[in-house]
Amino acid sequence: MRSVAASRSDTRERLVDAARQLLEEGGYAAASVQAIADRVGVSAGALYRHFPSKAELFVEVFRDAAGRDLAAVDEAASSGGCVQRLEAAIAAHARGALRRRRLAWALLHEPVDPLVDAERLVYRRKYCRHMAGLLREGIATGELPEQNVELCAAALVGAIAESLVGPLSPVAGQIASDEDVIATLVRFCRRSVGAPDGATLRSIAGARRKSPAHRRGGS
Repeated sequence: MRSVAASRSDTRERLVDAARQLLEEGGYAAASVQAIADRVGVSAGALYRHFPSKAELFVEVFRDAAGRDLAAVDEAASSGGCVQRLEAAIAAHARGALRRRRLAWALLHEPVDPLVDAERLVYRRKYCRHMAGLLREGIATGELPEQNVELCAAALVGAIAESLVGPLSPVAGQIASDEDVIATLVRFCRRSVGAPDGATLRSIAGARRKSPAHRRGGS
């Protein structure tokens, strides 16, 4: 027989999954405690035995979704030059959000509880650290010019979030194709951090390989 702990864990996961499904279908308005409980086949009181409040459940949904998004961003940015990885990270995040518009809108932009807002800040800080790491690497390799890494990373994350408000909004209508949105966003972010175009980038890399300092192992 399954242990009580395993059964509780299973029910908790099912509640998180049900809440995510309802958010994806209709936002927070559709994800009432009763609707979540009904989908799992438990009572509303049983939900509160796993989560102190509805807001705590939504925080868990957000953490799970944010973890999946950051993992997808990490995987997309796992190879290539720093600029290429930066572009891949931005594209992966945007593509994931556009693929599940209603869920992304609910998790990232829809007004809800202060606990969820606090979790959104945690997610943005993690995303900023990821971007800052890529910018530092790009500066170290000469792919990017010197810049305030922390400030520029925050500006990138803010620009990405703001740029996706319209495309994700359930009331804004279709603004452009998904690929056009992604391409435009990637291009904007690339230019905003001073990344040269591909030809210039190859020239810089070639010049660095040929420079006396590079051959001596200098910077």
